[in-house]
Amino acid sequence: MQITVNPELKAYIDPLTPDEHDALERSLLAEGCRDALVLWGDVLVDGHNRYGICQKHGLPFETVQNPRFQSMEDVHLWMIDQHLGRRSVSDFQRGVLALRKREIIADRRTRLLASSPAPQDLPPEADAMPSPASVDAAAPAVPEARPLNSREDIAKAARLSSGQVVMIEKIQKQAAPEVVEALKAGTISLNAAAAVAGLPEEEQKAAALAGKDELKLAAKRARDAKKKPQAEAVEADGEEAPASTDELQTLRAKVTELQAENTALRLRVSDLQAQLEEATSA
Repeated sequence: MQITVNPELKAYIDPLTPDEHDALERSLLAEGCRDALVLWGDVLVDGHNRYGICQKHGLPFETVQNPRFQSMEDVHLWMIDQHLGRRSVSDFQRGVLALRKREIIADRRTRLLASSPAPQDLPPEADAMPSPASVDAAAPAVPEARPLNSREDIAKAARLSSGQVVMIEKIQKQAAPEVVEALKAGTISLNAAAAVAGLPEEEQKAAALAGKDELKLAAKRARDAKKKPQAEAVEADGEEAPASTDELQTLRAKVTELQAENTALRLRVSDLQAQLEEATSA
């Protein structure tokens, strides 16, 4: 049987860690390859690790075709859904996969809308009714995936919280590759990686290369810097923070109150001096 390994598909999902690969290899040697490899034509879609181990040890395996694939996008969406349902996939990996799914669906819908004819270009209703045969022929082989329009949708698809999705988006956009690798390896938590991603890239790299303890310290520095009040940041620049309208009104009222108290005290002192003079002259 001809089986083609597409490097792009093989790399589409993060590879197993060495420990996970060793555990899979021991399982296949002990129990055989029980799950069929999924093919699209002769292209291997699911089971790259099992296929490699079976080839290495000469183990038999079965294959199954998925006739519903019509495009590489269909393959990608199927692969994403398969891995989103697996417990062994980390929170970060599930978030990344759900974000990929959102992009694929959004791109597909954009192309569909762009290719749809305008209402004025449609034929009359009587002529536009397709025959049952044409409907069956034109029906998509893969059901249209529901769009992920919000962070809540993405979080639900990935079994995460909306806050975790925000952190994963930040890591994807700002984290140095070394920090991402540390996160995938379990050296740093998702929360800490998102904090470190807010630091300058060179500082991120240095912390990742220094190891787990330095990454924790870098995350603490990033959090502490974020907690500093704005007034301290302005003071560090040698400038005074501009007061808001409410603050100015409060200060003016306080000045007026103090001035009134000062005037009252002066009158009181004058009265006491007058009384003292009268007592002395008597």
